[in-house]
Amino acid sequence: MTKLSVNINKIATLRNSRGGNNPDLVKVALDCERFGAQGITVHPRPDERHIRYQDTFDLKAVIATEFNIEGNCKEQKFIDLVLANKPAQVTLVPDILGQITSNHGWDTIKEQSYLKDMVSLFQDAGIRVSIFVDPVIEMVEGALATGTDRIELYTEAYASYYHKNKEQAIAPYIAAAKKANELGLGLNAGHDLDLDNLKYFAQNIPNLLEVSIGHALISDALYFGLENTIQLYLKQLN
Repeated sequence: MTKLSVNINKIATLRNSRGGNNPDLVKVALDCERFGAQGITVHPRPDERHIRYQDTFDLKAVIATEFNIEGNCKEQKFIDLVLANKPAQVTLVPDILGQITSNHGWDTIKEQSYLKDMVSLFQDAGIRVSIFVDPVIEMVEGALATGTDRIELYTEAYASYYHKNKEQAIAPYIAAAKKANELGLGLNAGHDLDLDNLKYFAQNIPNLLEVSIGHALISDALYFGLENTIQLYLKQLN
């Protein structure tokens, strides 16, 4: 069964837009769990424009499901934050300063030595590691050499092309997933997955362990309500 991890960055964005604590990020995370989500994802950035570093500590204290912290491990503050909280999983994403959202995976060949050190650092602390990669066979093979436990397929290209030609859109992801399975790498996915494209993706990607969904899910919740929306996403997965 593919697990649903809800990215709550957008809840933090809404809270921060007015100051104070409305909506209450911790309460939303606990409600997401109560409504069926099997994990909570946060992606703190240096400017703290959505998730604040303190949020991570507050969430770690109460989350009962899988806690996944995403971010750029080239930021020392991110490394320190992850090691201090010891989430179930850290997802390494090659963001740059000021980037609005993630838009590419790691070059696991050029960055292989560096990533190997980072993977080892987090694994030694008892944290499962996932590396954000594009659906390219060479990048999947390069990820194996870093020692990572999992990869997360960056699905923006799939989502963008889905309504034009879903078979072509998913083809590189199927190939990448098969290679990951062959190499013994766990498989996650995320970015722009939604109620339109999620079911087809999950049905065609072998051994998909987890998807992380934030923007689309929170947007849908404005219309359908949070509890109902989480159930709708779970239905697409299983």
